[in-house]
Amino acid sequence: MTTIESATDVAGLGTVLGVWAHPDDEAYLSGGLMALARDRGSRVVCVTATRGEHGTEHPEMWPPDRLAAVRTYELADCLAILGVHEHHWLGHPDGQCAAVPGPRAVARLRNIIERVRPDTVLTFGPDGITGHPDHRAVSAWTTAAFGQAAPDGARLLYAAFAERRGPRWAPLNERLGIFPPGLPVLTPDRELAVDVVLDAGTADRKVRALAAQRTQTAELMALLGRERFTAWVGDESFVDAEDVGDVPDTADTGEAARAADAVRAAGGVGRGGGRVGSDC
Repeated sequence: MTTIESATDVAGLGTVLGVWAHPDDEAYLSGGLMALARDRGSRVVCVTATRGEHGTEHPEMWPPDRLAAVRTYELADCLAILGVHEHHWLGHPDGQCAAVPGPRAVARLRNIIERVRPDTVLTFGPDGITGHPDHRAVSAWTTAAFGQAAPDGARLLYAAFAERRGPRWAPLNERLGIFPPGLPVLTPDRELAVDVVLDAGTADRKVRALAAQRTQTAELMALLGRERFTAWVGDESFVDAEDVGDVPDTADTGEAARAADAVRAAGGVGRGGGRVGSDC
């Protein structure tokens, strides 16, 4: 396991490409890692599948077109705080990623991987962390595209929920209703490939980046208070994709998921060759 506590520790990740479903996924799951990588001077590229136009519990206040526009600006502000200046939108409809034709989605990501040539690709694991169908579809697309186009030696890392976080945060997570029954899957620390423990400065920067996505975080930050919210998001964990089994049978992510299963089975991953909005 690689433990990352400073910009020096992140050197081995090289060029980092993150592929996520909605604005704010990238900051919650990898904001600290991205900030540390940029501090070191590493290239970091972020891909977002949707603009999160349905990510609200107040649709009367936030019709989809309006929310999409606001979240576009929010994500730009968030990434600027983290020092990330390369970003791609895939333009898929929020909540409908599982219905997007798999070959088309995979081809878009394959093209990005071929151009960026990342050393490390970050995305959701097959369970999508929260089980959200968009998260799971993005995981399947990314896994398939990685298997087709990743440079030799590249790593595919899936965001994970470290087992040590379970006892501390389970009551809060249950109260917030973020995870359905059976999730999150708790990963023993010994099985983590990368474990990011944020220093106070980086944690504060991550929280500022999340605060920039106000439509998704303002109510939650007010509920928890800044100190508790900072502790809640204060570490990030990842497992090697090659160590993860098949997509769990809790949602249908379609052809891309089956392709991802085939890639994993062939050994083609790992190394190449409030609530947190209603998007959760």
